[in-house]
Amino acid sequence: SFFLPSPPRPTMLPLWLLVSSGLIAASRGNLSHDRSQPVTSDEVVVAGSKVILSCKVEDPEDSSLQWSNPAQQTLYFGEKRALRDLRIQLENSTANELSISIDNTTLADEGEYTCTIFTRPVRTAKAMVTVLGIPQKPQISGYSGPLREGDVAALTCVSSGSKPAAYLRWKKGDKHLTGQSSEVSKDPNGKTFTVSSRVEITVSKEDDGANVTCTVDHASMQISGKSALQRLSVFYKPTAKIEPKPEHPQEGDNLVLHCKGEGNPIPQDYKWEKDGVDTPLSEAQDNILSFPNLNKSDSGVYICYASNLVGNSMARYILSVSGKTYFPSPLLN
Repeated sequence: SFFLPSPPRPTMLPLWLLVSSGLIAASRGNLSHDRSQPVTSDEVVVAGSKVILSCKVEDPEDSSLQWSNPAQQTLYFGEKRALRDLRIQLENSTANELSISIDNTTLADEGEYTCTIFTRPVRTAKAMVTVLGIPQKPQISGYSGPLREGDVAALTCVSSGSKPAAYLRWKKGDKHLTGQSSEVSKDPNGKTFTVSSRVEITVSKEDDGANVTCTVDHASMQISGKSALQRLSVFYKPTAKIEPKPEHPQEGDNLVLHCKGEGNPIPQDYKWEKDGVDTPLSEAQDNILSFPNLNKSDSGVYICYASNLVGNSMARYILSVSGKTYFPSPLLN
């Protein structure tokens, strides 16, 4: 409903009639020579936040300013509220200015707003309100559990609700990934967009435990984008090494050879050989080979095989047992 002065004046005719009859002057406020021409500005607002629409005029000619929405419904006529929408509030009303605010904006608030002053002729100024749709937190799909070294991880990242369409970027650790393919489609509401991006990564053992992130960038998020994370698990064949204790064994020592296997999954299967012969070693227990009383006959080349479901590796240790050196005790007087 409209709050119009009484009695009605000829200048209070409907806007469409005034336009068609040539009795209205429309502008965005760039007619600097006309002191009675209202001035507005276009506004960009993030959905859910507040936008202020300000209309100013140098010479109001004793007339009031009016704001109307894209549907040409009057919002405020001077300081009088015309539309029962509590989100819309009066910010300032003087003879030279009418400023209103719209809180908790939605995509439906987007459009061209009109400031009108009922002078002779009636003058208008337009203000385009653009509402940015905030993209949803992205989601990563396509990861199906541990990969083997050399496999390809094909990951897809999707984010909906952005307006205009958002941009997705990938990182593995601190390194930016390139070569991704992207698609943009309209959401069912016809206003916002869904963006998707697909990236392929050929994994290596160094990628085990690496974090792949997909981040959505958008004008509605000034500080930082929203991200999704996928942690990679890569199976790779083990490495093996033999550590002796003591490091320099001598005849009669208690020697322990510890075969250390590292891989993903952790090696659980160990096998020992001496001098290239696959014969059982009575003192072998998994990855430990013990010599309780070392003698020269134990000398030889020992090999340890460490295995997991991906493959195996071997480590070699050459044992050369030398006799102990005895030093005579000093004579006591």
